[in-house]
Amino acid sequence: MKMLPPLYQTCLENQLEKSDLLLLTLLINVLQDIKEVSLEKIANALPLPILFESRRKKVQRFLSQPRLTIQNLWFPLIANWLSQNFSQKQRLYLVIDRTKWQRNNLLMISLVYDQRAIPLYWETLEKLGNSDWATQVRGFSQVLPLFKTYKIVVLGDP
Repeated sequence: MKMLPPLYQTCLENQLEKSDLLLLTLLINVLQDIKEVSLEKIANALPLPILFESRRKKVQRFLSQPRLTIQNLWFPLIANWLSQNFSQKQRLYLVIDRTKWQRNNLLMISLVYDQRAIPLYWETLEKLGNSDWATQVRGFSQVLPLFKTYKIVVLGDP
């Protein structure tokens, strides 16, 4: 089994119970191996000595936990990573974009880093087409507290 990178391990240990961290690590490993996001396929590949239906329900219960949110798991990890990789008052670039992924219409807010876009916040949009101003403000109100010690430039298309 592959271990999580140290930064992830440390942050997630502070957010999850040991049993939940172990299950999350197993899920990540299974997803990397099977490269599909299907509850049945994940449960089938999960290396737990219980019946298939019990594995499926275990995964379903785990993923349904209210504490598994962007704000509780992803934001602390991003905040820690930012403090390790950027100095205060450094100029950072955030990108806002609406994209379609399969049948999902998503609003994405990402950090530009090393010619890549690191996802910070994502939200499934209820309607097709572009996001409205209120949705964009809601997204940035979630993300901007992570960047209070940095200079931010926001990029997006009109």
